[in-house]
Amino acid sequence: MTKRIITISRQFGSGGRTVGKELAEKLNYKYYDREIIEKIAEESGFSQEFIEETEEKDTYRGLFNIGLLARDHRGMSVDDYIWEAQTKIIKEIADSGENAVIVGRCSDYILRDREDTIHVFVHADLKKRKRRVREKYGDREVSLEKRLKDKDKRRRVYYKFYTDREWGDVENFTMTLNSGELGIDNCVKLIEEAVNL
Repeated sequence: MTKRIITISRQFGSGGRTVGKELAEKLNYKYYDREIIEKIAEESGFSQEFIEETEEKDTYRGLFNIGLLARDHRGMSVDDYIWEAQTKIIKEIADSGENAVIVGRCSDYILRDREDTIHVFVHADLKKRKRRVREKYGDREVSLEKRLKDKDKRRRVYYKFYTDREWGDVENFTMTLNSGELGIDNCVKLIEEAVNL
């Protein structure tokens, strides 16, 4: 059975977003990444800027402190409303009948029960991720290693909080790919082959 939906989870700096974009172009699939933020904004009523800030905040402080204190009459925090909108949108994309590549946003978990889906985790060693981030984003005041570790930590905590699963656990994925060793093009090729198995 051809797989209609491909979810891409990734370590920061591994090139997973690039893999997803190139794969979508090659397969002529619809590509969803930042486009989901636009849809969440429409669904939730929050601005795209606010949603992006919420995604980038210190997750420990945000989810466990502020999130527990700032709840509405249903017991939901702002993070919960964004999660709810995100879940609805990702399921709608999958149910639409179109072929799609969805990057991040716990899409592997949200679509875990679908048989027409491949779940991919893209990773690379720290040295190669540091080089990629430097080339793509340049140097900043915060060290590259700290940026990589902080971003991955936020993703890990967010994923655990909403899915109760471990981020990057191989058992959650159809395939895991080391982009540092395989390269972006080979990662795209391997996923493309898996789509038609």
